[in-house]
Amino acid sequence: MERIRLHRDQIALAAAVVLPLGVAAVLVPFRSSFVNTASALILVAVIVGVAALGNRIAGFVATISATLWFDYFLTRPYEKLAITHRPDIETAVSLFVVGIIVTELAARNRHHHATAAEEADFVGLIHDVSELATSGAASREVVERVRNELIALLHLQACRYEGGTSDDPMMRLEHDGRVFLGGRVWGVHRMGLPGPEFELLVQSQGRTLGRFVMTPTPGYPVSQERRVVAVAIADQVGASLRPPVPHCVGAFPSSESAGGEQ
Repeated sequence: MERIRLHRDQIALAAAVVLPLGVAAVLVPFRSSFVNTASALILVAVIVGVAALGNRIAGFVATISATLWFDYFLTRPYEKLAITHRPDIETAVSLFVVGIIVTELAARNRHHHATAAEEADFVGLIHDVSELATSGAASREVVERVRNELIALLHLQACRYEGGTSDDPMMRLEHDGRVFLGGRVWGVHRMGLPGPEFELLVQSQGRTLGRFVMTPTPGYPVSQERRVVAVAIADQVGASLRPPVPHCVGAFPSSESAGGEQ
């Protein structure tokens, strides 16, 4: 199943070419007694299936394939890419238009579903790292967990943590998800994260405690949402490294001592 999932788009593209041809060929023995609009609806169902399985390109290929084979096998003159009857022309055009529309709807629905699932994963990730940071776990354990999550989240080649501060100028991932160098914004959406390395500061109460130095995958696009989540989990390292605030015994007078003298 994992292999099928990884190659879903390739499978859908192959299905976009083969399935409309196969379905149209199956309908050939019934074309004299089967209404062409019904055949077109069956081919629309094929397009919907391909578009739901694969991507937008697969849906468009299925639409073109279904329209061509509808014309070739199921309209007069048969076995020719020509249509002589106006109702058949209208049916073929409708098949093409509906195929394009359902492909676009399927692609948008799949995008919204993937975005919602990704956002839920991000919330869960931030919660898990926060729980680890506030559970009393060793700072080294929190740093290692965040380092591994940053590699997966930002598709990095490598990532390391360095304590303290550094004067070396380096591209920096800021808290709003943008990447800066000397006040200039790096176009992450066009060029991917900058290399050979860039940094993400770990801070607490305005004080820099260290930084993650990251090696990006060249040209790999990383969304702003992922970059903001990266900053959020790095902040949890700052929380785990922050020394506890000492409890000041006797800082405030008790009610008895406060009211003992009249």
